[in-house]
Amino acid sequence: MKRLADPLLWPILLFVLLLVGLPHSQGLWSALFPGLSRPVYQQESFVALALAHFWLVGISSLFAVAMGVGAGIAVTRPWGAEFRPLVETIAAVGQTFPPVAVLAIAVPAMGFGQQPALIALILYGILPVLQATLAGLGAVSPEVMSVASGMGMSRGQRLWRVELPLAAPVILAGIRTSVIINIGTAAIASTVGVSTLGTPIIIGLSGFNTAYILQGGLLVALAAIVVDRLFERLGRHLTRHVK
Repeated sequence: MKRLADPLLWPILLFVLLLVGLPHSQGLWSALFPGLSRPVYQQESFVALALAHFWLVGISSLFAVAMGVGAGIAVTRPWGAEFRPLVETIAAVGQTFPPVAVLAIAVPAMGFGQQPALIALILYGILPVLQATLAGLGAVSPEVMSVASGMGMSRGQRLWRVELPLAAPVILAGIRTSVIINIGTAAIASTVGVSTLGTPIIIGLSGFNTAYILQGGLLVALAAIVVDRLFERLGRHLTRHVK
Protein backbone atom coordinates (compact mmCIF):
# COMPACT_ATOMS: atom_id res chain seq x y z
CA MET A 1 0.00 0.00 0.00
CA LYS A 2 2.86 2.37 0.78
CA ARG A 3 4.32 1.78 -2.67
CA LEU A 4 0.93 2.48 -4.29
CA ALA A 5 0.81 5.81 -2.46
CA ASP A 6 4.14 6.85 -3.98
CA PRO A 7 3.53 10.26 -5.67
CA LEU A 8 6.02 9.32 -8.39
CA LEU A 9 4.36 6.01 -9.32
CA TRP A 10 1.06 7.28 -10.69
CA PRO A 11 2.41 9.91 -13.13
CA ILE A 12 4.83 7.32 -14.54
CA LEU A 13 2.08 4.70 -14.92
CA LEU A 14 -0.27 7.20 -16.55
CA PHE A 15 2.46 8.41 -18.92
CA VAL A 16 3.35 4.87 -20.00
CA LEU A 17 -0.31 3.93 -20.30
CA LEU A 18 -0.97 6.86 -22.61
CA LEU A 19 2.11 6.15 -24.72
CA VAL A 20 1.03 2.56 -25.27
CA GLY A 21 -2.73 3.02 -25.21
CA LEU A 22 -3.32 6.13 -27.32
CA PRO A 23 -2.93 4.34 -30.68
CA HIS A 24 -5.64 1.88 -29.56
CA SER A 25 -8.10 4.49 -28.24
CA GLN A 26 -9.77 5.33 -31.55
CA GLY A 27 -13.27 4.74 -30.17
CA LEU A 28 -12.81 7.09 -27.21
CA TRP A 29 -11.45 9.96 -29.29
CA SER A 30 -14.08 9.42 -32.00
CA ALA A 31 -16.76 9.80 -29.33
CA LEU A 32 -15.09 12.95 -27.96
CA PHE A 33 -14.53 14.47 -31.40
CA PRO A 34 -17.17 13.00 -33.76
CA GLY A 35 -16.39 15.57 -36.45
CA LEU A 36 -12.84 14.34 -36.96
CA SER A 37 -12.17 11.56 -39.46
CA ARG A 38 -8.79 10.75 -37.84
CA PRO A 39 -9.03 11.58 -34.13
CA VAL A 40 -5.87 9.68 -33.06
CA TYR A 41 -2.39 10.63 -34.23
CA GLN A 42 -0.98 7.62 -36.11
CA GLN A 43 1.83 8.99 -38.31
CA GLU A 44 4.52 8.03 -35.79
CA SER A 45 4.72 5.92 -32.67
CA PHE A 46 4.13 7.89 -29.47
CA VAL A 47 6.92 5.86 -27.86
CA ALA A 48 9.35 6.92 -30.61
CA LEU A 49 8.25 10.54 -30.23
CA ALA A 50 8.78 10.38 -26.46
CA LEU A 51 12.27 8.90 -26.85
CA ALA A 52 13.21 11.57 -29.39
CA HIS A 53 11.78 14.26 -27.10
CA PHE A 54 13.75 13.08 -24.08
CA TRP A 55 16.91 12.73 -26.16
CA LEU A 56 16.62 16.34 -27.34
CA VAL A 57 15.93 17.60 -23.81
CA GLY A 58 18.70 15.46 -22.34
CA ILE A 59 21.42 16.59 -24.74
CA SER A 60 20.46 20.28 -24.55
CA SER A 61 20.19 20.10 -20.75
CA LEU A 62 23.64 18.52 -20.45
CA PHE A 63 25.17 21.41 -22.39
CA ALA A 64 23.11 23.99 -20.47
CA VAL A 65 24.14 22.51 -17.11
CA ALA A 66 27.81 22.28 -18.08
CA MET A 67 27.86 25.86 -19.36
CA GLY A 68 25.74 27.29 -16.53
CA VAL A 69 27.61 25.58 -13.70
CA GLY A 70 30.98 26.20 -15.37
CA ALA A 71 30.26 29.90 -15.87
CA GLY A 72 28.91 30.19 -12.31
CA ILE A 73 32.06 28.67 -10.86
CA ALA A 74 34.31 30.79 -13.06
CA VAL A 75 32.78 34.15 -12.12
CA THR A 76 32.82 33.33 -8.39
CA ARG A 77 36.59 32.81 -8.48
CA PRO A 78 38.81 35.84 -7.82
CA TRP A 79 40.24 35.72 -11.35
CA GLY A 80 36.78 35.72 -12.97
CA ALA A 81 34.76 38.04 -10.75
CA GLU A 82 35.07 41.01 -13.13
CA PHE A 83 33.26 39.03 -15.85
CA ARG A 84 30.22 38.26 -13.69
CA PRO A 85 28.00 41.15 -14.95
CA LEU A 86 28.81 40.26 -18.56
CA VAL A 87 28.08 36.56 -18.08
CA GLU A 88 24.79 37.25 -16.29
CA THR A 89 23.73 39.67 -19.03
CA ILE A 90 24.51 37.21 -21.83
CA ALA A 91 22.62 34.41 -20.04
CA ALA A 92 19.65 36.70 -19.42
CA VAL A 93 19.52 37.64 -23.10
CA GLY A 94 19.52 33.97 -24.04
CA GLN A 95 16.62 33.34 -21.66
CA THR A 96 14.50 36.28 -22.79
CA PHE A 97 15.09 35.76 -26.50
CA PRO A 98 12.11 33.66 -27.71
CA PRO A 99 13.05 30.12 -28.82
CA VAL A 100 10.96 30.58 -31.95
CA ALA A 101 13.09 33.60 -32.87
CA VAL A 102 16.27 31.58 -32.31
CA LEU A 103 14.92 28.88 -34.60
CA ALA A 104 13.98 31.45 -37.23
CA ILE A 105 17.53 32.84 -37.19
CA ALA A 106 19.31 29.48 -37.01
CA VAL A 107 17.35 27.57 -39.66
CA PRO A 108 18.57 29.62 -42.67
CA ALA A 109 22.17 29.03 -41.57
CA MET A 110 21.90 25.38 -40.42
CA GLY A 111 18.83 24.07 -42.17
CA PHE A 112 15.96 22.17 -40.63
CA GLY A 113 16.65 19.54 -37.99
CA GLN A 114 18.09 19.07 -34.53
CA GLN A 115 20.95 21.59 -34.59
CA PRO A 116 18.87 24.80 -34.47
CA ALA A 117 16.55 23.17 -31.92
CA LEU A 118 19.48 22.26 -29.67
CA ILE A 119 20.88 25.79 -29.85
CA ALA A 120 17.51 27.28 -28.87
CA LEU A 121 17.07 24.89 -25.94
CA ILE A 122 20.62 25.36 -24.67
CA LEU A 123 20.31 29.14 -24.70
CA TYR A 124 16.95 28.91 -22.95
CA GLY A 125 18.24 26.53 -20.27
CA ILE A 126 21.46 28.22 -19.16
CA LEU A 127 20.09 31.10 -17.04
CA PRO A 128 18.28 29.07 -14.31
CA VAL A 129 21.38 26.91 -13.87
CA LEU A 130 23.72 29.90 -13.77
CA GLN A 131 21.57 31.79 -11.26
CA ALA A 132 21.26 28.73 -9.01
CA THR A 133 25.02 28.13 -9.15
CA LEU A 134 25.74 31.73 -8.18
CA ALA A 135 23.18 31.60 -5.36
CA GLY A 136 24.39 28.24 -4.06
CA LEU A 137 28.07 29.12 -4.07
CA GLY A 138 27.32 32.55 -2.62
CA ALA A 139 25.45 31.00 0.30
CA VAL A 140 28.42 28.96 1.49
CA SER A 141 29.46 30.35 4.86
CA PRO A 142 32.82 32.21 4.97
CA GLU A 143 33.46 30.48 8.30
CA VAL A 144 33.20 27.09 6.62
CA MET A 145 35.63 28.21 3.94
CA SER A 146 38.02 29.47 6.61
CA VAL A 147 37.92 26.12 8.37
CA ALA A 148 38.58 24.32 5.09
CA SER A 149 41.47 26.65 4.36
CA GLY A 150 42.83 26.10 7.86
CA MET A 151 42.79 22.35 7.23
CA GLY A 152 45.24 22.92 4.40
CA MET A 153 42.85 22.44 1.48
CA SER A 154 43.81 23.99 -1.83
CA ARG A 155 41.36 26.16 -3.79
CA GLY A 156 40.43 23.22 -5.96
CA GLN A 157 39.85 20.98 -2.97
CA ARG A 158 37.69 23.62 -1.28
CA LEU A 159 35.60 23.89 -4.44
CA TRP A 160 35.04 20.17 -4.99
CA ARG A 161 34.91 18.98 -1.37
CA VAL A 162 33.20 21.92 0.35
CA GLU A 163 31.56 24.52 -1.90
CA LEU A 164 29.92 22.32 -4.51
CA PRO A 165 28.55 19.71 -2.04
CA LEU A 166 27.03 22.47 0.11
CA ALA A 167 25.65 24.31 -2.93
CA ALA A 168 24.37 21.12 -4.59
CA PRO A 169 20.71 21.37 -3.41
CA VAL A 170 20.40 24.94 -4.72
CA ILE A 171 22.18 24.09 -7.98
CA LEU A 172 19.90 21.08 -8.42
CA ALA A 173 16.86 23.34 -8.03
CA GLY A 174 18.13 25.46 -10.91
CA ILE A 175 18.80 22.39 -13.04
CA ARG A 176 15.29 21.16 -12.24
CA THR A 177 13.78 24.44 -13.44
CA SER A 178 15.92 24.41 -16.59
CA VAL A 179 14.99 20.85 -17.53
CA ILE A 180 11.27 21.35 -16.91
CA ILE A 181 11.30 24.49 -19.05
CA ASN A 182 13.08 22.60 -21.83
CA ILE A 183 10.59 19.72 -21.76
CA GLY A 184 7.85 22.16 -22.66
CA THR A 185 9.95 24.25 -25.03
CA ALA A 186 11.23 21.19 -26.93
CA ALA A 187 7.74 20.77 -28.39
CA ILE A 188 8.44 23.84 -30.55
CA ALA A 189 11.32 21.96 -32.21
CA SER A 190 8.75 20.12 -34.31
CA THR A 191 8.28 23.33 -36.29
CA VAL A 192 11.74 22.76 -37.80
CA GLY A 193 11.26 19.11 -38.65
CA VAL A 194 12.37 17.45 -35.40
CA SER A 195 10.22 14.58 -34.13
CA THR A 196 9.11 15.28 -30.56
CA LEU A 197 5.94 15.01 -28.50
CA GLY A 198 5.17 18.42 -29.96
CA THR A 199 4.71 16.90 -33.44
CA PRO A 200 1.03 16.00 -32.87
CA ILE A 201 0.48 19.48 -31.47
CA ILE A 202 1.99 21.23 -34.49
CA ILE A 203 0.14 18.97 -36.95
CA GLY A 204 -3.04 19.45 -34.96
CA LEU A 205 -2.70 23.23 -35.09
CA SER A 206 -2.05 23.25 -38.81
CA GLY A 207 -4.90 20.84 -39.51
CA PHE A 208 -7.40 22.20 -36.95
CA ASN A 209 -7.34 18.83 -35.18
CA THR A 210 -8.01 19.46 -31.49
CA ALA A 211 -7.61 15.77 -30.62
CA TYR A 212 -3.99 15.74 -31.82
CA ILE A 213 -3.27 18.87 -29.79
CA LEU A 214 -4.71 17.30 -26.63
CA GLN A 215 -2.82 14.05 -27.13
CA GLY A 216 0.53 15.79 -27.55
CA GLY A 217 -0.21 18.28 -24.79
CA LEU A 218 -1.14 15.58 -22.28
CA LEU A 219 2.05 13.64 -22.94
CA VAL A 220 4.28 16.74 -22.68
CA ALA A 221 2.59 17.76 -19.42
CA LEU A 222 2.92 14.28 -17.92
CA ALA A 223 6.56 14.06 -19.00
CA ALA A 224 7.23 17.33 -17.18
CA ILE A 225 5.42 16.09 -14.06
CA VAL A 226 7.36 12.80 -14.01
CA VAL A 227 10.74 14.53 -14.39
CA ASP A 228 9.79 17.14 -11.80
CA ARG A 229 8.91 14.41 -9.27
CA LEU A 230 12.23 12.69 -9.98
CA PHE A 231 14.11 15.91 -9.29
CA GLU A 232 12.06 16.46 -6.13
CA ARG A 233 13.10 13.04 -4.84
CA LEU A 234 16.75 13.62 -5.78
CA GLY A 235 16.63 17.02 -4.03
CA ARG A 236 15.34 15.45 -0.81
CA HIS A 237 18.12 12.88 -0.96
CA LEU A 238 20.80 15.56 -1.46
CA THR A 239 19.38 17.69 1.37
CA ARG A 240 19.49 14.76 3.80
CA HIS A 241 23.01 13.90 2.66
CA VAL A 242 24.26 17.47 3.15
CA LYS A 243 22.69 17.67 6.59
